[in-house]
Amino acid sequence: MSVLDRLDRLDRRWIFLAMFVAVAAPILYIGVTGRTLPEKVTSTSRAVYEAIEATPEGSRVLFAFDFDPASAGELQPMATDLMRHCAARKLRIVCIALWPLGNNLAEETIANVIGADFPHMRDGVDFVNLGFQSGQQQVMTVLTTNFRKGFPVDERGRDTADLPILQGVKTVADFPLLVDVGAGYPGAKEWVQYVVTGLKGSMRMVAGTTGVSTPQLFPYYPDQLAGILAGIKGAAEYEMLVNEGLGGAPAAKYMEAQRRMGPQLSGHLLLVGLIVLGNVIHFRRSRGGQA
Repeated sequence: MSVLDRLDRLDRRWIFLAMFVAVAAPILYIGVTGRTLPEKVTSTSRAVYEAIEATPEGSRVLFAFDFDPASAGELQPMATDLMRHCAARKLRIVCIALWPLGNNLAEETIANVIGADFPHMRDGVDFVNLGFQSGQQQVMTVLTTNFRKGFPVDERGRDTADLPILQGVKTVADFPLLVDVGAGYPGAKEWVQYVVTGLKGSMRMVAGTTGVSTPQLFPYYPDQLAGILAGIKGAAEYEMLVNEGLGGAPAAKYMEAQRRMGPQLSGHLLLVGLIVLGNVIHFRRSRGGQA
């Protein structure tokens, strides 16, 4: 019996074991050594980094959390890195959520990044969480004419008219940069259609999305969208740029995206190898006249 015949009769449990090893080995290696795989940065990820770098210090940034825990494995690392980058650039961060559970993720990200590493930033002055607002794209439309009507109070019940960070803000056009981390509807596509397009270049926007949602955004790049983070791969590329730009040894929470790329890469390589091997066996049997 040839090697291919033996592989054709291989118990599928060996394949499950091989996938377990392919995923577990990089996790253990990264955990022990602290080293991650280098990333080749794509133009869309670099554009996100450059857009934030180009935003003048002290500018207000509207940060939309349009995802929930189901997508956090892919999107939370980029939200963490985006907030860290904005805080390090001394930008003033205004968080909102159009997804109900996005508000909770915004609170967690603020505590994990600003609360832990930027304690000098003042709530209501340097950052604020305006919480969740229902209405989907209708909220976006309201923000283009009257920002405070869309968010009359913040997450803590304070009147937004009294918050120093929002003094002078009449519409969403008063934010030079919009950052959206989104998993679907409403999300980046709707922000482009209902807000950014109508502002005709007065606001720049960058987006981080799940890998499955990214293709529908490429037609908007680079005109309506200044940059795109495409799934966990885009998050890892951007994370590497931020860590290099800020220097020093980053904390583990600022390495999450890069750490998650190792198991994904090895798992995908094994999967591709199995597909190729399966096709070789199939065509060999076909040529031999076997069913």
